[in-house]
Amino acid sequence: MHGVLLDLDTLGEDLDLGSLEASLDHWSLHPVTAPDDVAACIAGAEVVVSNKVMLDAATIAASPALRFIAVAATGTNNVDLDAARAAGIVVSNVTAYGTPSVAQHVFGLLLALTTRLGDYRAAVADGRWATSPHFCLLDYPIRELAGKVLGLVGYGELGRGVVRLAEAFDMEVRIAQRPGGPPQEDRVPLAELLPQVDVLTLHCPLTEATRNLIGAAELAAMRDDAVLINTARGGIVDEAALAAALRAGTLGGAGFDVLTTEPPRDGNPLLDPDIPNLIVTPHIAWAARESRQRLIDQVAENIQRFRAGDPRNRVA
Repeated sequence: MHGVLLDLDTLGEDLDLGSLEASLDHWSLHPVTAPDDVAACIAGAEVVVSNKVMLDAATIAASPALRFIAVAATGTNNVDLDAARAAGIVVSNVTAYGTPSVAQHVFGLLLALTTRLGDYRAAVADGRWATSPHFCLLDYPIRELAGKVLGLVGYGELGRGVVRLAEAFDMEVRIAQRPGGPPQEDRVPLAELLPQVDVLTLHCPLTEATRNLIGAAELAAMRDDAVLINTARGGIVDEAALAAALRAGTLGGAGFDVLTTEPPRDGNPLLDPDIPNLIVTPHIAWAARESRQRLIDQVAENIQRFRAGDPRNRVA
């Protein structure tokens, strides 16, 4: 069988591809693939692997040899699943590969914000410590996480990974009611949860129910020293409203690994350099090498299981 990987560069250059290469007889590995080149690249291939390259209905219809699509991610919005089903093509994704990396990143952002690492690093760099009359600087408030309330929107694999770390920091955990979902006894309605939390972290998908879920009204309902963390998807938070809240001092800080448009070629409200106590990272929460290696090994296993007639992680 012939396989094509469309966007290897999105997975990094430091991975062992042995398991993937062994899963099929022949591979064509493309660093990147432009949208206009996708159909030609996968012509004749039975298996296609894509992280972010779009496989739309027209492309699928023009690929009669295609039998299996392996999405190198958990989200499958880059594949027209209805078209794949209609064509009899199996689609599988990967799951749970990045939990330690994402949970670690959440707490990396949170610790940097609550200990004001960026501000204190700048204070050392600009000489304020060297000219201080005291042995330490106390210019910025530092907060302990122990005893603080962590609220979660989204309590799947990633949310549970974050909870395990929160418990190690002796935080109190409260889980929001799933947007658009039925009431659950152990969940708190979002409107009720927001004023309670010291930290709100988002781990839900971007859907019509979650788009702009955290807007100006929701930010205003939070404590003025609360911290908002988003490693889920851009678009769940109204970014302009968040920038305004941080500038006004009605929110204590924010750590974002995702933006509405990525990469942000036309700018973004959260990229303005004058916004206080904000950290933005370039969608790297998932990107520890160990995480990416698990991802590629899961893709290989998905292919092997498909070839054996027992598909796993099937989404179509």
